[in-house]
Amino acid sequence: MLAGGANDVVIEFRGVSYQLDSRQTILHRLNLEVRRGETLVLLGRSGSGKTTTLKLINRLLVPTEGEVLVEGRGTLVWDPIRLRRRIGYVIQEIGLFPHCTVERNVGLVPAAEGWPAEKRRERVRELLDLVGLEPAMAARYPHELSGGQRQRVGVARALAAGPPMLLMDEPFGALDPLTRAELQREFQSLQRRLRKTIVFVTHDLREALLVATRIGLLEAGRLVGLYTPEEFLRAPDPLAADYAAAFRTAENPTERGER
Repeated sequence: MLAGGANDVVIEFRGVSYQLDSRQTILHRLNLEVRRGETLVLLGRSGSGKTTTLKLINRLLVPTEGEVLVEGRGTLVWDPIRLRRRIGYVIQEIGLFPHCTVERNVGLVPAAEGWPAEKRRERVRELLDLVGLEPAMAARYPHELSGGQRQRVGVARALAAGPPMLLMDEPFGALDPLTRAELQREFQSLQRRLRKTIVFVTHDLREALLVATRIGLLEAGRLVGLYTPEEFLRAPDPLAADYAAAFRTAENPTERGER
């Protein structure tokens, strides 16, 4: 677990609830701190509030109750455009603009920030290399890329202007198992080099154990607990124990009665 004091808290939820209407509460009084340079994985089943939590960080949603702070300032105090440029966002669907080349997709935020053309081109070349893509990919369009290549471009675009924080919502969930495993390994290597503050959403415990510094387990909009990966597999609460048991069964076929 990362050590440090209050100055190391980059994102904080203080008693945050989010309601769609008077009858449907998605998050229930969430208290959570994300520390500088860590990868906090939000793990939970569909509907547990994981994506809602991400969207509250970059002000795509605002709390019904409580406060979300980013770098010590409430998200409602931030100018939303400036806030979002501090935070890269990577989603499962990638969201590349189909009519733009890879170079234009990756360079969108630097262009909006007023970077000169040559500096943008150099940044695109640097990022394509960082995510394992050949320079020639810069001239291609999204439909000319494989799913894994598109996801790499999505990561490159999120990193383009050097944001200190990343939000990643099931970033590898739509990929085949081999490509997914490859990108998970590359993500680990990338994070060791860059040391970004990352909030990573998944429902896959194997993925959580691979990439997390800490795991936050969500169920029905409530935070069940916070654990290191090692602690998660020994956690006493029933939901964590169920996840751990399913993981062990998947890892050890003999526990399923297979020979």
